[in-house]
Amino acid sequence: MVFDKNTQEKFERMNVDENKVAHYSMPEALQVSSAFEWYNRIRPYYLNEFQKYMYGSMPPRPDIMKFELIDYKKDAFDNLATRKIIRMHFKMHSGVSHFADMLLYIPNGVKSPAPIFMGLNIASNAACTTESDIPLSHILPIKSESGYYDISPAQESERGYKAGRWPVKEILKRGYAVATCYCNDFFLDHPTEGFSNSIFSLFYPQEQLKCKENEFGAIGAWAWGLSRMLDYIESDKDVDASQVAVLGHSRLGKTALWAGAYDPRFAMVISSGSGCGGAKLSRRNFGENFEWLLHWRPYWFHKKLQDYINREEDLHFDQHILISLCAPRPVYIASGSEDYSADPLGEFTSLKEAGTVYSLFGSKGIDALEMPPVGKSIQKDLGYHVHDGPHDMTSFDWDKFLDFADLHFTIDSLN
Repeated sequence: MVFDKNTQEKFERMNVDENKVAHYSMPEALQVSSAFEWYNRIRPYYLNEFQKYMYGSMPPRPDIMKFELIDYKKDAFDNLATRKIIRMHFKMHSGVSHFADMLLYIPNGVKSPAPIFMGLNIASNAACTTESDIPLSHILPIKSESGYYDISPAQESERGYKAGRWPVKEILKRGYAVATCYCNDFFLDHPTEGFSNSIFSLFYPQEQLKCKENEFGAIGAWAWGLSRMLDYIESDKDVDASQVAVLGHSRLGKTALWAGAYDPRFAMVISSGSGCGGAKLSRRNFGENFEWLLHWRPYWFHKKLQDYINREEDLHFDQHILISLCAPRPVYIASGSEDYSADPLGEFTSLKEAGTVYSLFGSKGIDALEMPPVGKSIQKDLGYHVHDGPHDMTSFDWDKFLDFADLHFTIDSLN
């Protein structure tokens, strides 16, 4: 993509030279001496602070939720799975409504209920599977002057083109269900149309949604959507709501971390290449920074985060505390060896530092002092690896995610 001059300058100011990383210090995560104090006093405080300064306010559940089964297929993938498409209807007493469609595959080879991987996708449900009969997205095309934010629905020719990030057959063969929703169903990833075409329209008048001073953002809306997906899972006897791994890649990796931190019903949190505003330490001057991220996608975050551009060290929390908010639940972070913007070392360091809070719960955390070599996975209460290659979520990543789930979840096989 060709940037305009201003954008290009900000992109080039990102440091990707390890020798230029200045000394930094992190706010202390371990401020108490017991798990009870952390969970009941410190955790609520930081959940509020992340809302006030980074991700914005999290809306409540809607007044009314209805789950409509709009598609059912017992023999998906040559009888490997049962497929459901669920339309989640959200409605307020005022009459305002919104909906989102969830694609759910449940393995036929395990006894119900099955543990499940759940996440949002960036390209539409039809793009995430090789099956050719998934309904195409209902999202209308929207253009922007810069071309950076163009939104278009999936075309027939684009079916399955992101299936590499969603190896559904392999997940099912390992005994896990898998569920996904198109992120744009909850918040259209667009700077001017996003708010009015989002779940925030359930809670705020359109005049406020068109205001640039909103105190909420896209990541909060997407995380809200993940929790509503979990609401449905709690109602479906074929899947195990107590064994849900929430995951995402890139912007949706940021989202998965925030959703997992905010909603303790998620039993496991997995984040791939989430970078700045995700797993990466903000204070470590390498890769993505606030200047770049809040120019590129300001509407993802709370407006107050703009105050910390080029002064990340003045923010009173960092991302190791975000990961700590998930304690004592398992968290796995994945990076790419060529994904310099996401800062693999900054992501690893953040995860390692979260281990101090996990120790309150009797956990050794990641139980490693240094990053593992490329292609080597750490599988403890906290997990980490670096895949060989760029910014992506690959089959190697999924192999390790599944291994991590095997370590912490239980599957009741029919065999």
